[in-house]
Parts: sequence; C-alpha cells; structure tokens
Amino acid sequence: QVQLKESGGGLVQPGGSLRLSCAASGSIFSISAMGWYRQAPGKQRELVATIRIGISTNYADSVKGRFTISRDSAKNTVYLQMNGLKPDDTAVYYCNANLKSSRWVVSSEYWGQGTQVTVSS
Repeated sequence: QVQLKESGGGLVQPGGSLRLSCAASGSIFSISAMGWYRQAPGKQRELVATIRIGISTNYADSVKGRFTISRDSAKNTVYLQMNGLKPDDTAVYYCNANLKSSRWVVSSEYWGQGTQVTVSS
C-alpha cells in the first residue's frame, strides 16, 4: 500500500508565499517522478510542476519563475515552493508520484488527497 500525504496549504494574500510538502510512504521500491497538479473550481486538473529523478524539472508556463519544485530522495518527499502567489493560483493542489512498489511490478501512478491553496486579500 502506497500513500501520498500533502501538507502546507492555506490562505495567503496576493504576493505571498507557501511551501507545499508531499511525503510518499508504504511499499516503495523506486520512484521515477513526482509532481504537483492543481484543480480550480469548474476547471480541469492541470500540471503545475514535475521532477523526474536525476533528469529534469518541468513547469507550467503560468508558474515559471515563481514556483520551484524540489525533492528529498532520502525522505521520498517532494516540495513546491510557491512565491508571488496570485488569486489565479487558488486551487486544490494534488501530489502525484510514478513509482514501483516492488522490483517485480511495473510503475504505477499514485495521487494524494489534495491540499487547498487560497490566494485572497
């Protein structure tokens, strides 16, 4: 059983900062990628940022230069530092991981339950 647990969401004023964390736990053999997605009311879930282990990071155009994704491999944890927040960043943020639970299975995708980020004055 694999679990992804997000934390760090909340209410912040425009221009403010938040740091999201997501810890993966349970039966984990290897992680190939982790990332953050978000879904605003009435909109589809969209990619925010991903980090592919040992290779690269990828950001949505709307967050480039403001958000930074990073990972602590020893803790199976991914972070999203969000600076210069805007009201349009308001959404539920979901953690995503592509991982293998054992050496004998193919990689599968897992999702956290989400954490609310609200940017408002």
